[in-house]
Formats: sequence, structure tokens, C-alpha cells
Amino acid sequence: MYIDTHCHLSINDYDNIDTVINDNHLAGIEKIVISGCTKDDINESLDYGFKYSDVYVTIGYHPSEAMTTSEKELSELKKQILNNKVVGIGEIGLDYHYGKDDINEQKKLFRDQLEIARDNNLPVVIHSRDATFDTIQILKEFPTVFGVIHCFNGSLETAKEYISMGFKLGIGGVVTFKNSKLYKVIEKIGLDSIVFETDSPYLTPEPFRGKKNSSKYIPYISHKVAEILNISEYEVSSKVLSNTYEVFDLD
Repeated sequence: MYIDTHCHLSINDYDNIDTVINDNHLAGIEKIVISGCTKDDINESLDYGFKYSDVYVTIGYHPSEAMTTSEKELSELKKQILNNKVVGIGEIGLDYHYGKDDINEQKKLFRDQLEIARDNNLPVVIHSRDATFDTIQILKEFPTVFGVIHCFNGSLETAKEYISMGFKLGIGGVVTFKNSKLYKVIEKIGLDSIVFETDSPYLTPEPFRGKKNSSKYIPYISHKVAEILNISEYEVSSKVLSNTYEVFDLD
């Protein structure tokens, strides 16, 4: 039994959402958490959370939205999180990959949403790309905030820093890539602080790399982690499932 803690589900990416959900069930995926991180994505994600019993939602404005997200939209976000299928704030964070022209706006949006998470005791899903130092420094301003570092692909030292702050690491298809060094981190940290995610439709694991990703491929991620740690897939899936429920209220 598996849970995909971070994916994107949109009619723009999949021809038939019912088919996607059915394929998940056949692959042993019990529940999925979809991320709505633009205004349109948030509304669509909430619709799916209402329609499907096994779909939960995190909502929040991605750092790419820093220049366009208004105070009105943040006020609306505070109301939207009262939906009982909303289980976290995210994905939020910092992204300097394409430059730092909007760095101040990114930091403000990040802090504003961390405040919302803190005040509502909700976990956060953190997007951090080429911005590790600033991400960690801002998270330290909110010591009671917890959650998941989405699509973790950093160093062992960075992993330990996040874990010491109470965060789980989101492990996805990257761990299966032939050129990935993520296995070195997993060898050292073990299972205690990881959850599984796909980030679908992106980052498809081997042996399907190059095709559109889906939550149904979570077992391939689990298989790779079991291989890295030389333990059974049952042990991996059971522990990671327990970790997931430590972060998200999916009842």
C-alpha cells in the first residue's frame, strides 16, 4: 500500500482523470495528495478533492507566482484551507534557478504562507531550487512549522539539516535515475525521514523515464529504496506509510 504525497493532476496533462485514479488503485496506491500552486491549479485541485474520496490536496502559491499573487488571493487561501480535503500548504518556497530579480517578492510570499501554515497548524510542502541557504534560514524563523522538502536531491549535510528541523524528505523518481547520487543520502539516513512522491506528470522513474509520470509508478520508487537499503519492499512501504501519516492527516 502506498501514498503519493505530491503530484499534479490536471485535465491539461491527462486525458481522463477517472482513468488515472483507477490506474492508481490497480497499482496499490491508496491515496494521493495533489498540489495546487497557481490560482487555476488550486481551484481544479479542490474540485478533484471533492470528487474523489482518495484524493487530498495541498494548496499554496509557488515561488514562480511571487510577482502576481495579491493580498486578496492570500486572504482567499486562508478560507480555502478550511476545506476538509486540504491537508497542507504547498508547494511554497524559493526558486532562483532562473534568476533573482524577484527575490524579495519570493521571500515575502514564502514567509506569508509559512505564517498561514503556522497559525493553522498545517504541514508545508517546500519547493527549493538553487536556494538552499535562504530556504533554511527562513524556515528557522518558523520553528514550529513542519512538513516535507519536496523533490529532495541535495547533499547528506543538507538532508541532516532539514531532518533536524523536523522535516521529511520527499523522494521521487530521481532516485531511480542512473546518474543520481541520491542513493548515497538514503544509505546514510535510512527510512525514518522519507516519504514518497512522484511530482507527476514530471520526473518519471526508470524504466519509464521519458514518458508521462503518474502516481501508479510509486512502487518503482519503493523498489529502488529497498534495493539501496537491502531490505524488503514491505518494510520500506510500511515505514514510509507511517512517516506519511506523521505529516498529513489523511483520515
